[in-house]
Amino acid sequence: MNSKKVDRIATGVIYLLVAIVILILVGILGNILIAGVPHLSWHFLTSASSSFEAGGGIRDQLFNSLYLLVLTLVISLPIALGAAIYLAEYAQDTWVTRLIRTTIEILSSLPSIVVGLFGYLLFVVQFGLGFSIIAGALALTFFNLPILTSNIEQAINGVPQTQREAGWALGLSNWKTIRGIVLPAALPGIITGVILSAGRVFGEAAALIYTAGQSGSTVDYSNWNMFSPTSFLNVMRPAETLAVHIWKVNTEGIIPDVNLVSAATSALLVIVVIIFNFGARFLGNWLYKHLTAAKVK
Repeated sequence: MNSKKVDRIATGVIYLLVAIVILILVGILGNILIAGVPHLSWHFLTSASSSFEAGGGIRDQLFNSLYLLVLTLVISLPIALGAAIYLAEYAQDTWVTRLIRTTIEILSSLPSIVVGLFGYLLFVVQFGLGFSIIAGALALTFFNLPILTSNIEQAINGVPQTQREAGWALGLSNWKTIRGIVLPAALPGIITGVILSAGRVFGEAAALIYTAGQSGSTVDYSNWNMFSPTSFLNVMRPAETLAVHIWKVNTEGIIPDVNLVSAATSALLVIVVIIFNFGARFLGNWLYKHLTAAKVK
């Protein structure tokens, strides 16, 4: 068998495997969207959920998911950015650095249920935070921090060394070069990594079951006092997210329209995650084009 024939066979096998992956993805997403999108409505998005009667919505769960996402990014982004800058620009290739990188890889591969149990024992029990939004945000920080750090580090490492050397040649210090040249050049990749990790956090369920808990009393969206127990901004109240809501309605099965609610909520969750992923690509390309004057295909 000549090399050209082997090459054609290998290429055909690769295309076949790619087609299988695409078909599986289309099948999963198509099944969820076809089953759930027809049930999505403004009433469903803006109505409170019901525990026993049909016709409830996901207003609180949608807000809780967004609120937890924002808090998680506020906590984890500065830490991840600082760690990534240190690893990419300052850290020497020593056994300590290699140990840190190995630890990050191990943490990024931990099952979310393990992170949830850790968050439960540490934040809910040991720190006495109870089932609350802040406990969920802290657990998601541990869940999100390793992958976010790796994404930012890769974006910084992607900046050509010549740009750093140009800053040093102009008499800039190492920090001024990083702040004024490296970080702006790496910004598209950083934002892409942040948005992709945000999509991962938004769809998380297992870690939040043990930390954020499930919805408690009805919150007041007109109460802006975050220290009030009824305020929607109170970080000490339990909060049920979209992913946890899907798990809850399917395990309890009390409401008559459980299949409708589950399908519609799943469709909304998938749509938001897809928007996160395509938004990351679009925003990253747009920023790269405007910051570097390059044409991105």
